[in-house]
Amino acid sequence: MMGAIRGTNTKPELELRRALHRQGLRYRLHAKDLPGRPDIIFPKHRTVLFVHGCFWHRHEGCRYATTPSTRPEFWKAKFDGNTARDEAATEALLRDHWRVGIVWECLAKRGQLEEAAEEIAEFVTASESPFAEWPVTT
Repeated sequence: MMGAIRGTNTKPELELRRALHRQGLRYRLHAKDLPGRPDIIFPKHRTVLFVHGCFWHRHEGCRYATTPSTRPEFWKAKFDGNTARDEAATEALLRDHWRVGIVWECLAKRGQLEEAAEEIAEFVTASESPFAEWPVTT
């Protein structure tokens, strides 16, 4: 069953890409040469976006970040590995002077992606903050 889980071109990612395109932003996808293979890359603004699934990447406080009751040790190790890999990729990108944004899947599930696209576009084109996360509150 886990073989059916997509790593790229997920529904939330496609929705975000369409919303950012409507904001006038152009981007590259899934750069293999960057740590963590970011989902959306804005080379001109030296900014990357990750579109994280709340379940797999453990969105803290999110109702979609449930833990299966079977084989809890396996799932804890799996989730710990995912979050450690996410943190390492983010730190490496920040060290290389990339700006990093994380967009959580629940934003799309709640139908708030279109509204957040303007704020995300502002983050991409601005140069103040090196890191941001959406939704800001869960």
